[in-house]
Amino acid sequence: MDSFRIRGGNRLKGKIEISGSKNSALPILAACLMAEGKTTLKSVPRLSDIDSMNKLIGELGCHIYRHESPASADLPALDGPLDIEVTDEKNCEARYDIVKTMRASICVLGPLLAKRGKAIVSIPGGCAIGDRPVDLHVRGLQKLGAEFRTENGNIVGEVRGKLKGCRMYLGGAQGPTVLGTINVLCAAALAEGETVLVGAACEPEVVDCAEMLIKMGAKIKGHGTPEVRIEGVDRLVGIEHRIIPDRIECGTFLVAAAITNGELELKHCNLDHLVAVVDRLDEVGVKIERQNGTIFVSSSRRLNPVEMTTQPFPGFPTDLQAQLMALLCLGDGMSVITERIFPDRFLHVGELNRMGGRIRKEGPTAIIQGVKELQGASVMASDLRASAALVLAGLVAKGQTQIDRVYHIDRGYEKIEQKLAAVGADIERVKEK
Repeated sequence: MDSFRIRGGNRLKGKIEISGSKNSALPILAACLMAEGKTTLKSVPRLSDIDSMNKLIGELGCHIYRHESPASADLPALDGPLDIEVTDEKNCEARYDIVKTMRASICVLGPLLAKRGKAIVSIPGGCAIGDRPVDLHVRGLQKLGAEFRTENGNIVGEVRGKLKGCRMYLGGAQGPTVLGTINVLCAAALAEGETVLVGAACEPEVVDCAEMLIKMGAKIKGHGTPEVRIEGVDRLVGIEHRIIPDRIECGTFLVAAAITNGELELKHCNLDHLVAVVDRLDEVGVKIERQNGTIFVSSSRRLNPVEMTTQPFPGFPTDLQAQLMALLCLGDGMSVITERIFPDRFLHVGELNRMGGRIRKEGPTAIIQGVKELQGASVMASDLRASAALVLAGLVAKGQTQIDRVYHIDRGYEKIEQKLAAVGADIERVKEK
């Protein structure tokens, strides 16, 4: 397994190009199963999760071609457009070997049921339908008329005739479900009659998928609000679509500039997707300016303590909680972070404390007492966003930090070490011997 070796203390300065959104691209790739003809997607990042989804839809009968990316003089070259065309609709099974690596595989459930009338999807991560939000996907699709059973560790769904539109509530115990909203949205696009989703997720990734479906011929109104209306159509056709910028990657680099007292120019961003993040960073003392899709970010040497609670969009995203915590480790005072989306999402606390942080966890809340400096150490990435937090801490820590299991970070950040090295970070990928 690869590791990152980081020598901290360098002030970041320069330009970074933000990649397309992973969390948007994954369900959009699944939605391409419903289109007739070729779909071309631009700004699809090359990540291990994207590779897994491409493998999955490839097995489901899609022909996929990745174009070469034009080289850039001063930025690491990102990947070119992706062509997807369905050439065979016989297979309806998403195998466990692929699904186990990526929970977003559940996104093929709605498109397969709507277009092919059947779906066999391995239960993600081996969890039961009643655990975690997979049950919301199934419940929503059942209301459209799909019938489900579990068989050999798989969710097996079938449709007799066509799916039929209805009015339904999509909320769950932790609030709206992003992937569940997209799954039902896709299925409803090809259902008979009107579907009204009440309690729908409002995230930019939901809006992006809806906008692509509209280009394909779907009739959707209200996306980006808690009530979405879909009038079913008979067919969807291939189109061209550009994936929105990755707001989580953008937020991570905002914190990278702040934690190193640096100055970064972030290209291809949408700050409208990060209003709550900008609000908290402004309170910390980070200066953020926007000019024509480019963000300029810098920070003062003194970082103020803040309180933050993660919430569904437009609130502070859970996927940036760990990164903010790394920054607040160097705050001048005591900060409080409360996690309302995934209350146990604090695996990074122990590793940050190994680097000299002073963080105490109390249930869904972490109390961070700022320290003067962090120390380099050998740490282990536990998940995607925790990995990013450890990279950020390593950038500013005194001495050398080695982060093991960086395959986690490869799931969600395209060429992160190259992007950081290009703006002054002393970071290298150490290959497994």
